[in-house]
Amino acid sequence: MNCPKCGAQLLPGSTFCGACGHRLDTQPAASGAGRGIQIDEDARGRGRGYSYEVLHQPSFSLAVLQLQAEQSIQAEAGAMVSMSANIELQSQMKGGLFGAIKRAAGGESAFISTFTARGGPGEVTLAPGAPGDVAAIELTGQPFFVQSSSYLAGDSSLTVDTKWGGAKSFFSGEGLFVLMVQGQGLLLVSSFGAIHRKRLQPGERYVVDTGHLVAWEGTTQYTLRKAASGFFRSMMSGEGIVAEFMGPGELLIQTRNLAALAGLLKPFFPSQGSGGGGFNLNLGG
Repeated sequence: MNCPKCGAQLLPGSTFCGACGHRLDTQPAASGAGRGIQIDEDARGRGRGYSYEVLHQPSFSLAVLQLQAEQSIQAEAGAMVSMSANIELQSQMKGGLFGAIKRAAGGESAFISTFTARGGPGEVTLAPGAPGDVAAIELTGQPFFVQSSSYLAGDSSLTVDTKWGGAKSFFSGEGLFVLMVQGQGLLLVSSFGAIHRKRLQPGERYVVDTGHLVAWEGTTQYTLRKAASGFFRSMMSGEGIVAEFMGPGELLIQTRNLAALAGLLKPFFPSQGSGGGGFNLNLGG
């Protein structure tokens, strides 16, 4: 067994890590119950061959990773803000051609970026495209689902697979696929706005607008349905398709919806058939 904080090997029956001092949860989880999402409250920690820190939370978060020599981290294509000169960047189609097609269909880039420190330690900084928060999650082998637009980066040993999100997701505007992440190590997810945590008890049901979902535990079952009874009532409510979850498990919810913001801004931009004249501003005179 390894420490979920620093990755050091633990002795049987340990209550804390001798390398970093991290206190361990010695209470066994109930069978089939969600263990809760392990987010580093101080937004910093260590992994296998790297350390990380999330700065400027919660509105303009920046993930800073310090890689040891010849160590790597994987990230969504386009997430890099800056890096040391000795960092080698490689982009590849993870999962082959079929995997790239699935990723593209899920609203992601078909490519994954791998950052490796060559000849010595190096730094990589990562950020999402939209303003918001970044959560550093410690995975310990449990399956974990992430909305495709919320995946930012992760330990190179993690398995990231694209899964079918259900036929109704076609009408939700949030993509046909979600990401299933498994393994042990760091996972960075991003949000538009702040991240709200919601813990569900066994059998508890909870409804979330699909545009506000970030991630959820694999122990949590969910179905997609209309927000209100009847197609007309659901459309008039402005909610459309929602996800209904059933506990046990924990959800990560973003406080803002990027699609809703785009809808608010749309009337302020010229239409395609306006002749390309741009904005018509009356400056007086």
